[in-house]
Amino acid sequence: MMGKPIPQLRTTGVIATMLKVPHHRVIYVLRTRKHIQPAGLAGIYRLYDNVAIAEIRGVLKKIDEQW
Repeated sequence: MMGKPIPQLRTTGVIATMLKVPHHRVIYVLRTRKHIQPAGLAGIYRLYDNVAIAEIRGVLKKIDEQW
Protein backbone atom coordinates (compact mmCIF):
# COMPACT_ATOMS: atom_id res chain seq x y z
CA MET A 1 0.00 0.00 0.00
CA MET A 2 1.42 3.34 -1.06
CA GLY A 3 0.78 6.25 1.27
CA LYS A 4 1.48 9.90 0.83
CA PRO A 5 5.16 10.75 0.37
CA ILE A 6 6.89 12.22 3.40
CA PRO A 7 7.45 15.96 2.82
CA GLN A 8 11.03 17.17 2.76
CA LEU A 9 11.34 19.84 5.43
CA ARG A 10 14.59 21.71 6.00
CA THR A 11 16.09 23.96 8.66
CA THR A 12 17.47 27.42 7.92
CA GLY A 13 21.02 26.08 8.06
CA VAL A 14 20.30 23.43 5.47
CA ILE A 15 18.54 26.00 3.29
CA ALA A 16 21.59 28.28 3.48
CA THR A 17 23.80 25.39 2.39
CA MET A 18 21.45 24.49 -0.46
CA LEU A 19 21.35 28.06 -1.72
CA LYS A 20 25.07 28.60 -1.11
CA VAL A 21 24.54 31.75 0.95
CA PRO A 22 25.51 32.66 4.51
CA HIS A 23 23.03 31.57 7.18
CA HIS A 24 22.36 35.15 8.28
CA ARG A 25 20.95 36.01 4.84
CA VAL A 26 18.31 33.28 5.10
CA ILE A 27 17.44 34.43 8.62
CA TYR A 28 17.15 38.05 7.37
CA VAL A 29 14.72 37.03 4.63
CA LEU A 30 12.56 35.08 7.06
CA ARG A 31 12.49 37.89 9.62
CA THR A 32 11.58 40.56 7.08
CA ARG A 33 9.06 38.54 5.02
CA LYS A 34 6.39 37.44 7.47
CA HIS A 35 4.41 35.66 4.75
CA ILE A 36 7.08 32.91 4.56
CA GLN A 37 6.01 30.59 7.36
CA PRO A 38 7.47 27.29 8.56
CA ALA A 39 5.67 24.13 7.49
CA GLY A 40 6.48 22.41 10.78
CA LEU A 41 8.51 22.33 13.95
CA ALA A 42 11.03 19.87 15.36
CA GLY A 43 11.62 20.93 18.93
CA ILE A 44 12.81 24.53 18.67
CA TYR A 45 13.74 24.27 14.98
CA ARG A 46 11.48 25.73 12.32
CA LEU A 47 11.23 23.56 9.22
CA TYR A 48 10.47 24.90 5.74
CA ASP A 49 9.07 23.14 2.69
CA ASN A 50 10.02 23.48 -0.97
CA VAL A 51 7.54 26.31 -1.56
CA ALA A 52 9.13 28.41 1.20
CA ILE A 53 12.61 27.60 -0.09
CA ALA A 54 11.62 28.80 -3.56
CA GLU A 55 10.30 32.04 -2.06
CA ILE A 56 13.53 32.54 -0.09
CA ARG A 57 15.56 31.93 -3.25
CA GLY A 58 13.46 34.51 -5.13
CA VAL A 59 13.84 37.16 -2.44
CA LEU A 60 17.61 36.63 -2.28
CA LYS A 61 17.79 36.95 -6.07
CA LYS A 62 15.89 40.26 -5.96
CA ILE A 63 18.16 41.56 -3.21
CA ASP A 64 21.26 40.59 -5.22
CA GLU A 65 19.88 42.31 -8.34
CA GLN A 66 19.53 45.58 -6.43
CA TRP A 67 23.24 45.62 -5.65
